[in-house]
Amino acid sequence: MNAPTIRIVDYAPCWREDFARLNLEWLERWFTVEPIDREVLGDPETHILAHGGHVLFAVDGDDRAIGTVALKRESDGVYELTKMVVAPDVRGGGVGRRLMLGALDLFRALGGRELFLESNRKLGPALALYESVGFRHHPAPRPGSHYARADVYMVWEPDGPAPA
Repeated sequence: MNAPTIRIVDYAPCWREDFARLNLEWLERWFTVEPIDREVLGDPETHILAHGGHVLFAVDGDDRAIGTVALKRESDGVYELTKMVVAPDVRGGGVGRRLMLGALDLFRALGGRELFLESNRKLGPALALYESVGFRHHPAPRPGSHYARADVYMVWEPDGPAPA
């Protein structure tokens, strides 16, 4: 994948089906698609965008969506990094890092004060990416998660200690 041909773009209705397709493929491969996944993926306008959230896409030179990530607004200045996925045929080529950096730039531009994510310990490459950009492991601030698969909670601390 030629990195310069990759663009990070904001959500547009033309990418709606790609948001669902990319995420469903990943979820079906690694986990089980949960009811909350179907709700959010089926209607990102209502569940992410209408509440001040954002969805970004990595688009290749042929205008094909090859990855996506969302910033879901939880409260003033607090966002969840969620629904990050890269198409199987381009994984390992830096697309995930480009999406992550785009999401972090957007978070800063929004004046965000807290960015967190929930993940799973079996997703080693994803956890390594998160750690490399400043996410640090924390105990979950509330019992349970809205995702049954989540057993990792991380908060972005760009000036925090390096990962152990």
